[in-house]
Amino acid sequence: MEIYVWIALAVLLSGIGAMLWFTLPIAIRVYKAQLVRTSKDVWGRVCSAPDNQEQLQMWNEGCQWADEHKDAMEEVHIVNEELNLYGEFYRFGDDKCVIILPGRCESLKYSYYFAEPYRKAGYNVLVIDSRAHGHSDGERSTIGRKESGDVIAWANFLIKQYGIKTICLHCICVGSATGILASIAKNCPAEVCEFVTEGCFTTFRETFKQHMIADKRPLFPVLDLVMLLIYLNTGTNVLAASPIANIGKLKSRTLFLHSEKDIFSRPVQAKRLFKKCGSPDKKLVWFSQGSHSHIRINNKEKYDNTIVEFLK
Repeated sequence: MEIYVWIALAVLLSGIGAMLWFTLPIAIRVYKAQLVRTSKDVWGRVCSAPDNQEQLQMWNEGCQWADEHKDAMEEVHIVNEELNLYGEFYRFGDDKCVIILPGRCESLKYSYYFAEPYRKAGYNVLVIDSRAHGHSDGERSTIGRKESGDVIAWANFLIKQYGIKTICLHCICVGSATGILASIAKNCPAEVCEFVTEGCFTTFRETFKQHMIADKRPLFPVLDLVMLLIYLNTGTNVLAASPIANIGKLKSRTLFLHSEKDIFSRPVQAKRLFKKCGSPDKKLVWFSQGSHSHIRINNKEKYDNTIVEFLK
């Protein structure tokens, strides 16, 4: 009987080994394609999806906004963890400022599109190239873990350089993970006290899974192998660093913006995040139209008015 157990175990291990032999190279290719910057041309200051009509329209309107307000702009630069990080500061007010945190693959030029409601509200605007994006240094996305330290460095820069007393974080997709980790950090300045999130996901694993399904990629075991590669290469545990694991500690005034049509950060997940959010002053606003990160292009008046009212 014992010999049959050993045979079965050997067959099982051989099957696992064969599966990993076939799927690990796929996972490595997916990880490198989605989360590693192999050259400065990757995740640069260009439209990330020029074939997507809405994305291109957002890009063009954002660039037009920046051109219209170029006289208010100052190029800014900080160093954090020995990385050179670059941004643009638009002066529209006195002591309030928003830091716009874009999603994965996006540079500061993408963030222009979301700046107008803050300008209307009298906020200065800081758009940044996240590490490994645009002109900033870095090679790998850490899904918000190390990026959150960069946000704190930018916040301290705003306070020291411009006398900013109120800082709002406007966070899009993975920028929300960054913003939450920054806001709850012990060394986050008290001036960071307002939080706006669009399309926040519960965990990066969950949203990456939805992307893989949409792209018709094999899930098992590639999905979890990619999560393992993230940990091995950056030290980020995607579950421990996730929004759902940390949003209960968030105390900033918080505004959730979410589309009923979002298939990557699904509405059911948004409800979970809102319920668990620890802020004593929180609001969830639903939009009937707009894909992931494309709410404003489909509901501009409501989107902008919602933010302006929140900032009051």
